[in-house]
Amino acid sequence: MSVEAVQTYGRKKTATAVAFCKKGNGLIKINGSPLELVQPEVLKLKVYEPILILGQDKFAGVDIRVRVKGGGNTSQIYAIRQAIAKAIVAYYQKCEFLLLTDEGEPPRMDAYEHVTHTSDVDEASKRDIKTILTNYDRSLLVADPRRCEPKKFGGRGARARFQKSYR
Repeated sequence: MSVEAVQTYGRKKTATAVAFCKKGNGLIKINGSPLELVQPEVLKLKVYEPILILGQDKFAGVDIRVRVKGGGNTSQIYAIRQAIAKAIVAYYQKCEFLLLTDEGEPPRMDAYEHVTHTSDVDEASKRDIKTILTNYDRSLLVADPRRCEPKKFGGRGARARFQKSYR
């Protein structure tokens, strides 16, 4: 049996976070350490946002491992939260039907008698999760395209020019 897993990424400025999501028991680790140990303390709630919005029950059946590098503290936090949100959406799209089954038991189809195919269940749950996250904050799923503008000659910065003197 193959492992049902998804790999997604989140970006903010130069920070990149890659999330690997698979079936498990609700474990979320960032660079090998638990989510509770995220630094700085002030931005810890930002990482918890996808979990608090969707509810702990959506994350109970999955393990998410995040690797993050580049950027500063704030950029990394925003990249991590985006990677986690995208991972849960992608996992529910790809593997939702596996979560609905109990350990070792086949899925009960009487709960889904109106559903013609299992992908309908997957798409509906993915769409629900996506709308909840987008209504809260679009940047949870969509990357921020803004980048730092490079400095040009003739001035001290990207847009500022040296003062011109006529005498």
